[in-house]
Amino acid sequence: MKKIVSLVLSVLMVATLLVGCGNKTETWTVTCPWAPSGVAAMVSQKAASLSTEYSKDIILVADAIKGDAATVNTWVASTKASDPELVFAGEGLFSITSILDPAKLQFTYDDFTYVENLYSSIFVMSADTKLGIDSIDSLKAYLEAGNEVSIATNGATGSEAFLAASLIGAMGYGDQLKLVAYSSAAEAAQAVSRGETNLAVSHQSQILETYQQGGVTMVCAFDAEDIADGPFAGVEGVGKHGYPFFRNRCFIMARSGADANKVAALKALYGEILADAEVADWLSNTMLLEVDTMTEEQVLEHIENVKNIVNEYYDLVAN
Repeated sequence: MKKIVSLVLSVLMVATLLVGCGNKTETWTVTCPWAPSGVAAMVSQKAASLSTEYSKDIILVADAIKGDAATVNTWVASTKASDPELVFAGEGLFSITSILDPAKLQFTYDDFTYVENLYSSIFVMSADTKLGIDSIDSLKAYLEAGNEVSIATNGATGSEAFLAASLIGAMGYGDQLKLVAYSSAAEAAQAVSRGETNLAVSHQSQILETYQQGGVTMVCAFDAEDIADGPFAGVEGVGKHGYPFFRNRCFIMARSGADANKVAALKALYGEILADAEVADWLSNTMLLEVDTMTEEQVLEHIENVKNIVNEYYDLVAN
């Protein structure tokens, strides 16, 4: 009898251990290779802080570093498909750097497995209040009068630079455009209020305080329709006038070949976090962003749209 009891206990212990192994908590590091205080890094940190509330199996750890394409190159080269590692990559790499400076990229989209897009940011154009430019029509009238326009952007060849070039170029006044590059998005957003440039393209959150203080007027939003909610509600979308646009997005990626079940679990976790009312409110009202989960097909469409804009307005930006 003792032998039977001992055998039963042994079987139960093994079964318990096996169940425990199956439910082992795994920590995933999420690398954001942009500005540590930037939008993507802050959203990643927010998601990581809530991961344990929505999963017993996955813990997200946000790792924000000041990096660029070289950081992602290193990540791809050093990360195996079995590693619990994630990284942000977006149109800046896949659509802009891949065309302007492909030698910088030692990877392609095929080196990644898409997990989720957390948010989208609608870029806006602001103007020096002294110019009286507060709509697309008034911007066009200013250009028709023969005036040159200087536009502050984050970097010389970033998303903001191509949006600025695409709008002025599509209007037919590319020869009157001067892009002025700044070393950060915040500096570019503030340059216009200091009178250093006529216009600026920035995230809404970066120009909000200056706008509320009357330091700038709002010209347009780089989206299909007018901004619907928030402090910039009513700012008209360039898409209504047939001008090109894209939103800023940063995709969370795993290494190519990552276990499909784990990728699905990560996507489901991010989905639950983004469905949290507190998170949605924080994104909308504090960060002026939108929850924007996407399918991989939508991601590829976004990348191709930005590529088309880069190819069309390459000369205005690169020169």
